[in-house]
Amino acid sequence: MNRLLRYFLLFVTLFVAVGIVSAQENESFRGFHKVKRKETIFGISHMYEISIEDLIQANPEMKEPGYELKKGTILKIPFPKGKAATNVSSTATSTAPESASRTVRDDVRGRAIRLGVMLPLHDINGDGRRMVEYYRGVLMACDSLKKLGISVDVNAWNASEDCDINQILEDKAAAACDMIIGPLYSKQMDALSAFASRHDIRLVIPFSINAPQLATNSHIFQIWQSPTDVNETTISHFLERFKNYHPVFIDCNDSTSKKGIFTFGLRRQLEQRGIQYSVTNLKSGEDNFTKSFSSSQQNVVILNTGRSPELGVAFSKINGMKVNHPELEITMFGYTDWLMYTRAHLENFYKYNTYIPSVFYFNALSPATQRLQQKYRWNFHADMQNSLPRFAITGFDQAYFFLRGLHKYGKTFTGAAGMLGYPPVQTPLQFERYGNGGMRNKALLFIHYRPDHIVETIKF
Repeated sequence: MNRLLRYFLLFVTLFVAVGIVSAQENESFRGFHKVKRKETIFGISHMYEISIEDLIQANPEMKEPGYELKKGTILKIPFPKGKAATNVSSTATSTAPESASRTVRDDVRGRAIRLGVMLPLHDINGDGRRMVEYYRGVLMACDSLKKLGISVDVNAWNASEDCDINQILEDKAAAACDMIIGPLYSKQMDALSAFASRHDIRLVIPFSINAPQLATNSHIFQIWQSPTDVNETTISHFLERFKNYHPVFIDCNDSTSKKGIFTFGLRRQLEQRGIQYSVTNLKSGEDNFTKSFSSSQQNVVILNTGRSPELGVAFSKINGMKVNHPELEITMFGYTDWLMYTRAHLENFYKYNTYIPSVFYFNALSPATQRLQQKYRWNFHADMQNSLPRFAITGFDQAYFFLRGLHKYGKTFTGAAGMLGYPPVQTPLQFERYGNGGMRNKALLFIHYRPDHIVETIKF
């Protein structure tokens, strides 16, 4: 392992050796901590199992505007609230519980939850950088749960693409986990699936990998939904919500589009139900284009592409038609891709009562989103990557959901609808049993841009 990678992993993992200067001269504090390069307020508070607020209270200079944590700064470390003063050793490291090899576990509801993260945590490529941000979101969730009295012990391993996952699984701390988040790569699934089953560990697969083990292993939770599953669910909810609308399909002449899978499936379902629909083309003349719309029913428009240029042309054509036919009532039904185009098309989204199906919704204006972004910036001295969805918020939502569920229900937690009243910041989760195997996420949103300039999320 090269020196750069070694320092980076020291930065992103909780369990690192930390130096403490004796505080015998001041018994009101547990000790002092000398800040190392790249350490953060968030990481230091976790090292000593105290809240960020307690750390700041013990070091009032942190409250000053523009305060920056710098290498060499000496911080006072308070005692955890509710604990008596005890002698502090010169170093603190994580150790695996003595019960690591147990196959029958004590009730997780009565103790700290043992969480493992097995993802590529490095700064070598995009996979690593994205997963580091995701992992930081997991840590932020643990910090938030701590305020609710839920304790979490975290172990993280750098499960890079070229690593031997079996070597990681030899670590006794791995067998002690109640839940493992990972992996990112399909080739690591066989070993991890068998390991989770053998040690009664919940295995949460956060992203899009091939995991046929889901069909037979009841310990697996798969969050990612395949495009086929999303299409089928979307079509089902479309037919229910727009059953009294007149569907209008617009061919956008995009030879690269893969949206035909959705539009073909939707048209087939409409035909089976005897529901009439129209098909037109962006290149159609004004009269023929207008004839596709109903003047007696509300119209719902479906394009066969998710690209922004064609969407812009479609809005221009519909706007022109509305000038001559203001009586037409039109709703647009889009794709998750459209969430990236709000800067260019937001007003038209509102104007045409637009519905966008998605498995996530990043609302930059929501107070919950802004708090998480501010907390991330404060803790890690960086902004989240400009991606949809935000990886840090994804990690936060997923960890918060599962850890709170385990705390409340123990190993009987399935993530089914109604078990947990957690309002996600970005990523809803709702699981159903997949045959006789594990649990598969079925959550879906319609993001609704209303004409009154309100965005609502409709959960299914």
